[in-house]
Amino acid sequence: MADVVTQEVRAEAKWVRASPRKARLVVEHIRGRSVPEARTVLAFTTRAAARDVEKVLRSAIANAEANHGLVGDDLYVSAAYVDEGPTLKRWRARARGRAARIRKPTCHITVKLAPLAVPAKPARPQAKPAVETQSEKPTRKPRATKPKATTEAKKAPAKTTRRKKTDKTEEAAE
Repeated sequence: MADVVTQEVRAEAKWVRASPRKARLVVEHIRGRSVPEARTVLAFTTRAAARDVEKVLRSAIANAEANHGLVGDDLYVSAAYVDEGPTLKRWRARARGRAARIRKPTCHITVKLAPLAVPAKPARPQAKPAVETQSEKPTRKPRATKPKATTEAKKAPAKTTRRKKTDKTEEAAE
């Protein structure tokens, strides 16, 4: 049987001025979703990295439509990930002639799209047995029961424990 090769379209944005950790939080929202659903999620995401991810998604859709003749709404986000880019290092003057390091992280955002898979019908349906026989089911031993109490034990009154009266309680009662 021949393996089905799925066509995958990708777009990548490099050296995006956003922290990879923050961009990954946005990318997790769209992974595995259909393109219209991913667009909606990104439109209502309040994080700043959502705009950058949305640009990459639009670019991937445009690549699919222009280069591969696919329909944008019939695709889904098969993979989306954020890699760490180089960190820009800057300095800021501080008190008493010192300097503080400022790190400006960058990231590479990649979005891969694939067409929605149509479930293929099986070549031959599996035959199910018409009726299950009793022998196929595993049998279990019946549950052990407790011996029943005799009638004499039921008639005997239950013992009750009473507090003995002491001199103190008798004085308090009077």
